[in-house]
Amino acid sequence: MSRFSLVMFIAVLLSALYVVRTQYESRSLTTELDRATNEARRLEIENDRLDVERRAQATPVRVEKLAREQLHMRTITPAITEYAVVRGGAAVAPASAEVRP
Repeated sequence: MSRFSLVMFIAVLLSALYVVRTQYESRSLTTELDRATNEARRLEIENDRLDVERRAQATPVRVEKLAREQLHMRTITPAITEYAVVRGGAAVAPASAEVRP
């Protein structure tokens, strides 16, 4: 009977060690999941902030201001418009004109 008791004691001890190991892994994975969830939430907030910033940067007023100041562009007027003429008899149609076959 003592052999049986010894085998049962070892089996219970191994089972207890396995339960402790499994609980430790479970807690580690739960902690890792919480960290990943917090990181995902932080990245989502950062993405939203950058999206708002991108939309603010692309406003028509800001684009026009940058075109005037940095690129030295100006609005088109008939007084400053120059037309290109192709020599050799071929005429160039304006970009807005329809071409019909």
